[in-house]
Amino acid sequence: MNRLHSLSSHFCSAVECKQSLAQNNVSSGKKQPVVVVVTGAAGQLAYSALFMIAQGLMLGPDQLIDLRLLDLPMMDKVLQGVVMELQDGAFPVLNSVIGTSDYKTAFANAEVALLIGAKPRGPGMQRKDLLTANAAIFAGQGKALDQYAKKTVKVLVVGNPANTNALIASKNAPSLSPRNFTAMTRLDQNRAVSMLASHSKVNSAQVKNVIIWGNHSKTQYPDVNHGVIVGAPSLGLISPIRSVINNNEWLNGEFLALVQDRGAAIIKAREKSSAASAASAAVDHVRDWVLGTQPGEYVSMGVISNGEYGAPKDVVYSFPCTCVNGEWKIVEGLKIDSTSAKLMEETGKELLEERSQALGI
Repeated sequence: MNRLHSLSSHFCSAVECKQSLAQNNVSSGKKQPVVVVVTGAAGQLAYSALFMIAQGLMLGPDQLIDLRLLDLPMMDKVLQGVVMELQDGAFPVLNSVIGTSDYKTAFANAEVALLIGAKPRGPGMQRKDLLTANAAIFAGQGKALDQYAKKTVKVLVVGNPANTNALIASKNAPSLSPRNFTAMTRLDQNRAVSMLASHSKVNSAQVKNVIIWGNHSKTQYPDVNHGVIVGAPSLGLISPIRSVINNNEWLNGEFLALVQDRGAAIIKAREKSSAASAASAAVDHVRDWVLGTQPGEYVSMGVISNGEYGAPKDVVYSFPCTCVNGEWKIVEGLKIDSTSAKLMEETGKELLEERSQALGI
């Protein structure tokens, strides 16, 4: 009995444990929890992203996270299984995790939101059909963010068509700045970087400042004209991509098509959309937005356009951006040749068409 009493003295009440945990977090340098919402949380893409987030790969190893997982009521059983797995991971930065189908529960005081859940493209569906199917989802989530989230919330839209879904969500959140809403083109950038690295026989980390202009669709323009490769074999410390590869026919033709068609190629190969690679890109996007980009480097982000580089105004268009102190800024002063200008205009026209349809819905 004395031994049991001795053992019990090493434990504390639930309240005391919570207070002790809070004190330990402060003393260990961990920051107050950030509320992170992930929609479509029972799906494969979110499933991949959630464990990266819980490992601290998105907001850093010293940032506690309160995860709020949102999905449809019919997915509740699967969602609770995801919650259990996250709990079983015993991740040091995961302060709490809740699975729900209720908007208020999910979005209350949200500081970061990854809008992943969307109706997938089915056989025979055109892009405009996908937009029609998803308009109501992102209008509803925009209204929920407007009503419940913090006014500084950072929103990343992943569900396709991502650019216009981000615009729809923003239009339905009038109390939030349009700058709060971004669309993911980082996956396209990562794909381009990987292909260029392979072609140049260097590591992906050596390829910098590749740009995705415009829409996350087949009209996107992967631009290497401002990109460099650091430490390319037999060349200088920093060399233009075109100088290293020295094959404009490939860069202006096959390379563009490979990046633009990569999503379809993955679906053909695995009979499912990109999941883990898209999740990794989403984590990359938010990490750089919140924690900042490296000096001299820029990343592709779908952001609200004010007509920069001749893009249409009031669409979510992918630009090269830098991020400092949680704010993104479009890179200024890049020289655009006539070929690039034409491709950038074409992807802008598609976004105008999508906006027209979305506002009609």
